[in-house]
Amino acid sequence: MLQLTQKERMLLEDQKSHEELCIKKYMKYANEAQDTQLKQLFAYYASVEQEHLNTVTQILNGQVPSTSSQGGQQQQQQNQQNFTGNTVCSENDIALCKDALTTEKYVSSAYDTTIFECTDKNVRQVLNHIQKEEQEHGEGLFNYLKSKGAYKLQ
Repeated sequence: MLQLTQKERMLLEDQKSHEELCIKKYMKYANEAQDTQLKQLFAYYASVEQEHLNTVTQILNGQVPSTSSQGGQQQQQQNQQNFTGNTVCSENDIALCKDALTTEKYVSSAYDTTIFECTDKNVRQVLNHIQKEEQEHGEGLFNYLKSKGAYKLQ
């Protein structure tokens, strides 16, 4: 049984609340988005965030879950898809997407701190896997915004 330090437990509780927020946001945004592809992207991310929440909860309960590379492979395919359809996107869809991207940047950064504070190598590996998926969510959101001309690169 995994014994967490007080600091590890505090950081993981924060990550748990971040994951809960991500799930709520993505589910809400999937309902609000007008673009079908964006709806699907948000719904998919909500399901992955639920997996992250389950994993963090297991760690908090003293278990070290194994990582699954399948989710990452599916995510890579999702991020590399060409977003099609109307190149114009509603202002609301752009706002939802930008808010989600900002959230992913924050959550990924918070995982960085949590990973550095973990004493168990296996827990660090599991959290690294989650962080990688959070970064892939950011990549997918960025690619969507870029495809709609809503993320200008200087």
